[in-house]
This record gives sequence, C-alpha cells and structure tokens, in this order.
Amino acid sequence: MRRAALRLCTTLGKGLRAPGRGLTQGSENPEKQRVLHMHEVRDKLREIVGVSTNWRDHVKAMEERKLLQSFLAQSQKGLPPRRMKDSYIEVLLPLGSQPELREKYLTVQNTIRFGRILEDLDSLGVLICYMHTKIHSAKASPLSIVTALVDKIDMCKTSLSPEQDIKFSGHVSWVGKTSMEVKMQMFQLHGNEFCPVLDATFVMVARDSENQGPAFVNPLILESPEEEELFRQGELNKGRRVAFSSTSLLKMAPSAEERTTIHEMFLSTLDPKTISFQSRVLPPHAVWMEDSKLKSLEICHPQERNIFNRIFGGFLMRKAYELGWATACNFGGSRPFVVAVDDIMFQKPVEVGSLLFLSSQVCFTRDNYIQVRVHSEVASLANKQHMTTNVFHFTFMSEKEVPLVFPRTYGESMLYLDGQRHFNSMSAPANLRKDYLVEP
Repeated sequence: MRRAALRLCTTLGKGLRAPGRGLTQGSENPEKQRVLHMHEVRDKLREIVGVSTNWRDHVKAMEERKLLQSFLAQSQKGLPPRRMKDSYIEVLLPLGSQPELREKYLTVQNTIRFGRILEDLDSLGVLICYMHTKIHSAKASPLSIVTALVDKIDMCKTSLSPEQDIKFSGHVSWVGKTSMEVKMQMFQLHGNEFCPVLDATFVMVARDSENQGPAFVNPLILESPEEEELFRQGELNKGRRVAFSSTSLLKMAPSAEERTTIHEMFLSTLDPKTISFQSRVLPPHAVWMEDSKLKSLEICHPQERNIFNRIFGGFLMRKAYELGWATACNFGGSRPFVVAVDDIMFQKPVEVGSLLFLSSQVCFTRDNYIQVRVHSEVASLANKQHMTTNVFHFTFMSEKEVPLVFPRTYGESMLYLDGQRHFNSMSAPANLRKDYLVEP
C-alpha cells in the first residue's frame, strides 16, 4: 500500500517537470529562473496584492484596492487562457544550507513540525493561483484569492529531517469559473536527489478586490494527455466533494450498514447484569468518546493576519493540527504521527482580534490509527456569539495499538460514523515505520 501511495505522489506534475530536472530549469519565463525561498513567498504575495506590512496602514491599503475593481473581468470569456506551466513554481526551504531557519521548524524530538508545513503550503497555494491569474496591465492584482478547502494531504515519504533542504512545487491543475484546484508536492533532499514527501490538493476561490463577491479566473489550456488526466481528476474531485456533501450525516440518515455498526456497538456496552438500556459499561480496552476531548483558546493578534487582514488560514491549520496531535498523543499513550489530512473547509473568515475556540476529540480508531476531528469557532470581544469557522480532519498513526473509542449518545455516534468515512477515504494506509513518520 505504501508503494501505491508513493506512485500516487510521483504522478503529480508529470509532463510539467522532467525527472532529475534542476530547480531552475524548464521555465520559459526568465522571471521564474531564480528559485524563491519560502520566507519570500509571503513578501511576494504582499507585493502582488499591494498591501503594506504595517498593521496601521491596512485601512488605507484596503481603500486603495477598491480602485482595482475596473480590472475585473465581466465574464470568464474575457480572460486569456493559461497553461498549467504558467503557474508552475518551485520554492526552496533551505533547512540544510541555512541552519538558522531550523528552529522555527524543529520539534523537541529533532523532527519537522508539520504544522509549519501546513502554513507554507497554504501560502504557496495562494501564490500559485496569483501566477495563474496574473494581469500584466495592473500594478496590483484586482483579485482576492483565499483558501476554500484543503481537499487532501497524503504523506508518501520514508523520512523527514530538519537538517536537509526541502523543496515545494505546484501548479493549478483544474479551474472552474471562480475557483481553482492546486496540486502541490513537497520533497526533501537525500544525497543528490529530492525525494517525494507529500502530495497536497487545495481548492482556492477568487473574489473581487474588496473580498466581497466572487470573481472570474482564467480558463485552462490542456497541452498533453497528462494534463488532461490531471484536469479530469479535478473534475472527479469536485464530483466526489459534491457527493460527499450530499450524503453528509447532517443531511442524510446513516446507511443500513452504518446503522448496524452503531447498534452492535451499543449492544456491546449494555451491562449483562441488568435488563436495561440505561446501564452502560465499556468493553475491555475501550474509551468513551467524551473522555477523549481537549480544548484550547487562541487570541487572534495582528501578527497572524494574512494579506487581506484576516487571520492567516495556515495559522488556523497549524493550531488545529497541534491540538489534534496532542489529543491523539493523550489518547494513544505514545507519540502519534500524521498520515493524512482531508476535507478542511474554510466556512468563515476569522477577524483579527477574535477569540478562537478549538475543540478536539478522537472520533474513530482502528488498530494503531486514530482519527481526530477538530472543531473551530470564533467569538468577537464585543459579541459573545460563537460561530463555526472550520472543521479539521486528521489521521494519525500510533507506535502501538490504541483503544477502541465508543460513542454514548446519538450525536457522538454520528461523529463516529463521520470519522470512519474520513478514515476510509484515505488513499493508502501507511506502514508503521519510524523513519516514515512526521510529528507536529
């Protein structure tokens, strides 16, 4: 199965990047010859959007962006088509050649913090979309591009070291009228070769210069069978997401098989000494779902804002991931390692100054796998009303077999089934090897 996952990762970008090609080769645009370093990505985004790094200037910058409305297309037909290679980019994170960068990415176990990688992927995905939608006649982009969904992140590498350079690459692989799918890969240097580490699929949406309504994006030209396959996969991904949403347990009753699963779990917790549905006891090596929760609170300071002066989506993912990791660690009794991330929907932007409430719990387990759900909601200082912003799904693997998790209530039963569905959607379960795994 692990080999299958590796094959899946290596197919990304096939036809856009020749095997063994150097970091700066293969670009037809001279501006792309110099490889960006990861710390330059967010600076590049500020330059593209035309905003200041000074928090006090944000109101003035947003007012100036209103003048860019005239550059927005009235229809997709009014925009020039773009190729996949037009948005292709490679970015270097030089942990090996610039040791001073390591501390930000380092765990106490001398491994890579995956939460930091999530932040980098989010920034890179936005930059890729701005490359696809670039308007040469405009000083700054009239588009506000934001992350709508982290569709899937699958791990596919045998090791991650904080002492070797990391390379990211990616490009737009599918477009709708106002949305874009971005495929990204991460590699790490081993010897003289960059080897695949992860495969990520993000969905970004374009909005107008004031971030008030949708905006059209450039159509995509397909130049090879490989690109046609990538685009077809994007269409399938969209269909899968629609189907998954339509069968959500918030909308539809569980299937007959799922109902049987829940009923059998319920029967296994009835106390055989009594003839009562109220008397519940845990089976051996099991934990009630309600006892697997952890919570945290974050104050959203200006330091964590994005280029549109909302809280950076990568920051939200990092905080949710780290709480999810702690939940899995506390539940399993040993260090967990991430193997998959999927279906992170950004439902509502988080304003600077908000209180961010994160609630994490184990919702499904099997063997040494732990499925964790993290729910995120915000409240302003002036308004105590809580509103959901995100729901995160993480699949972890423990070094040893973990307890079964049992729901008590009907609501928890739905969380269990939802966790089971997310676990079953994982591309390929990974083998438990310490040199494979990634920590927070």
